[in-house]
Amino acid sequence: MMLKKRIMTALCIFSAFLLCLLLLPAVWFSVIIELTLLVAAWEWANLSGFQHYRQRVAYCIFFALLLALLTFYLDLLVGTQLNHPKLLSILLLSGTWWAIALLWVQNYPASSVLWGNRWVRGAIGFLVLIPSALALVFLNNQPQGTWLILFVVIVVATADTGAYFSGKAFGRHKLAKEVSPGKSWEGFWGGLMSCVLLTVVVALVTDFASWPTLLAIVLPTALVSVLGDLLESMIKRHRGIKDSGKILPGHGGVLDRIDGLTAAAPVFALAIIISDWQFTQ
Repeated sequence: MMLKKRIMTALCIFSAFLLCLLLLPAVWFSVIIELTLLVAAWEWANLSGFQHYRQRVAYCIFFALLLALLTFYLDLLVGTQLNHPKLLSILLLSGTWWAIALLWVQNYPASSVLWGNRWVRGAIGFLVLIPSALALVFLNNQPQGTWLILFVVIVVATADTGAYFSGKAFGRHKLAKEVSPGKSWEGFWGGLMSCVLLTVVVALVTDFASWPTLLAIVLPTALVSVLGDLLESMIKRHRGIKDSGKILPGHGGVLDRIDGLTAAAPVFALAIIISDWQFTQ
């Protein structure tokens, strides 16, 4: 019953996402991206330990103001060119943050002495969600924005789905026992190999000669999406809750559904900027 509910919810989410992506003007889809991340910020406030309604509202207001200021400062709501040094700096800083997050996940629960304070966890939410929102808005406003957004979502979904079924079938060795006991190394490699297969398929229908570049984009994106999932699991475990929210039947909160994407989007955008890869036939 739970699996059926998860599948039905996932289909509804993907259908709504696809309709908005294909039918809405880029600027309105960008607004939806930022509103979705605002809901995620509301949930992250609770993960941080800000449980009072007014505290969570204040957290979201500050998040929205910072996100709006950065969006307009970077001119991301227009057709931004790939050559964008200010955004590039933010994405590089985001990559550095995720390297730190990897060390914290690897050393949990000992690492919680560094980030267990609710103000630090609140700041982590900004480091996770702000670069993700900026990266997605940036990608959306590229000439091939629709395909880029769809592609990064598919990469994350492929890594997640491949890991789930591989882990169910072959999982023996725990990936991060203290953080997420259900995840295994077998699932991790299954998700990664699924993304390699995805790369081959996309390369065959676009420009096969560019497959090494495409692989160099897909693999880091898939790898860091796993870290995004583990980071949220670590924060939830520390907070003592199972789900970030209850808005999505069978899935929990918005964060539970987009945790991998929050990590993957900045890395994917950074790889696109550096490689200048495009969908070509």
